[in-house]
Amino acid sequence: MHGQLIEMQCPLKCMDSFSSILFLRPSRKGAEEAFQLATKCAVSPLIASAQDSIFIPGISGKSQLLFALVFTTRYLDLFTSFISLYNTSMKLIYIACSYATVYLIYMKFKATYDGNHDTFRVEFLIVPVGGLSFLVNHDFSPLEILWTFSIYLESVAILPQLFMISKTGEAETITTHYLFFLGLYRALYLVNWIWRYYFEGFFDLIAVVAGVVQTVLYCDFFYLYVTKVLKGKKLSLPA
Repeated sequence: MHGQLIEMQCPLKCMDSFSSILFLRPSRKGAEEAFQLATKCAVSPLIASAQDSIFIPGISGKSQLLFALVFTTRYLDLFTSFISLYNTSMKLIYIACSYATVYLIYMKFKATYDGNHDTFRVEFLIVPVGGLSFLVNHDFSPLEILWTFSIYLESVAILPQLFMISKTGEAETITTHYLFFLGLYRALYLVNWIWRYYFEGFFDLIAVVAGVVQTVLYCDFFYLYVTKVLKGKKLSLPA
């Protein structure tokens, strides 16, 4: 029941988020929140599949844990500032969706979670990203460092998922759709920054570089998705 509730909430909140982009002038973090919430809409088909088949289709639990960490550290300003009820509600719902996904993978569907192939050493991401966030940030304050940490970590959080696919040599079709839309979201994120620079004169180098890095990580996958999945073939890596 809880998983089904999350499935219904995420698409609705996704549409609400995009409406905020279309009809409001977003601030730096307001625009980010809208795009970020859209990422969790990508995972709802996976959860729906799991509910129907009692099977987690090749999802990396470690990537989902990293995404949960990303948005937990990004939204710590919940304890220090209040912008609006809408803003606060979106942050809380997004964090709840992130941890609900982790719960479904590691608890409810633990028996079908492929932990044998989900073996990426996440400390190799968290430690360097943590060090970089201390060295390169907008302001040397705890919340700003943690916000910067979340931006850097998000850019590489998909690596455990891609590593898992490389180990198995293939991926379920619904998993490839999830990855494609997650990558497409990041590409659209770059469009958002270009739009804001052109119309508002605003440029955030940290966010743009992180977005470029994440998009580059998806390049090989995008190629395989277009050449195989869109043609009705199962995604499989060359031997």
